[in-house]
Amino acid sequence: MKDLFQKCYDFHQAKDLIAENRYPYYKVLETEQAPEIVIDGKKLIMLGSNNYLGLANDPRMKAAAIKAVQDFGTGVAGSRLLNGNTILHQNLEKKLAKFKKREAALVYATGYQMNVGVISSLIGRGDYVILDKLDHASIIDGCRLSHGEVKRYRHNDMEDLERALQEIGPNHGKAIVIDGVFSMEGDIAPLPEIVKIAKKYGARTIVDDAHATGVLGSTGAGTCEYFGLDHGEVDLIVGTCSKSFASVGGFAAGDADIIHYIRHTSRSMIFSAALPPGPVASISKAIDIIQEEPQRRKQLWDNAAYLKKAFEDMGLDTGHTQTPIVPVIIGDDEKAFNLWHVLFNNGLFTNSVISPAVPPNRALLRIVATATHTKEHLDRALNIFELGVKKVLGTKAHSIK
Repeated sequence: MKDLFQKCYDFHQAKDLIAENRYPYYKVLETEQAPEIVIDGKKLIMLGSNNYLGLANDPRMKAAAIKAVQDFGTGVAGSRLLNGNTILHQNLEKKLAKFKKREAALVYATGYQMNVGVISSLIGRGDYVILDKLDHASIIDGCRLSHGEVKRYRHNDMEDLERALQEIGPNHGKAIVIDGVFSMEGDIAPLPEIVKIAKKYGARTIVDDAHATGVLGSTGAGTCEYFGLDHGEVDLIVGTCSKSFASVGGFAAGDADIIHYIRHTSRSMIFSAALPPGPVASISKAIDIIQEEPQRRKQLWDNAAYLKKAFEDMGLDTGHTQTPIVPVIIGDDEKAFNLWHVLFNNGLFTNSVISPAVPPNRALLRIVATATHTKEHLDRALNIFELGVKKVLGTKAHSIK
């Protein structure tokens, strides 16, 4: 008789890494998200956070959250549909819609819930979703719940996208769903070309701005602003509030009729408790700061460029990044774990990323310097990195390319 739980007892890879003290995940932070953090009583430079603009520990963000808790409590004790829809949520959605230059917006409790809920709301049996092969897992899971058909095209390959659309034909609803910025390697989707192809084949376009919001565009509004595309060219913008907004939650922004429909049909919206007042207020404050302090975005990009050049001078492969996400591509999983371990032991926190988060044999360390890192932080981090590269990869890091 088959035991359902046998796979749990047979799962050993993570246990082996834990036993060897090389396990890079679920580390317990003892401090707030800042340029330096503490784990197990040890101070480390944090280069593994999505806190792009450094707002997670900003006093104004904390004050906004505290006031919201004082005024509205710690939670809303219900879904938005029933009793959990506060004036804070309503005002945030108006502000988000204006920031994204759309008619309306909708806020979810998490970014994952948002993608699952939006896609399964809009896509049904007989419809098709066309995905880039490097799209985020939440997009893929939304497609699974939608009961629609899924086609995938090679990463940022417009000929392959057109091939996928040609195979579908004209008698089906179609949506191309893409990440604006790809989270592991930092490259940007060629959105103008995607929009052009989508219109040719009658497909709608949904762009996930999780890693573009606050980072791309003249005001930080994201991928559409970066490329100068208006609401008539991209049908729906979605994203998370856990990166530049330095909180938690997800959002969708688009034409009022589309948002109205999603609001009343999205199961992860209807059947989940609403985002608590504290995060709602802090997200709203983050939008204010992003618009009032463009220098944060400039510093983010300056810090990223400084790191990227230094890594390349070491002979490291930083892939095709076009954003402040700087991957150091190692290839081999074991080497990636070993390098992460040496860096961690010497006071540098990075993210070790292996398949399925990246393609097989493309293991990498995902590096992000935030807007609040100083040059002194970065120089210390680079010294540690250089030591790690020499120890794990040899003196000639070019050999890993």
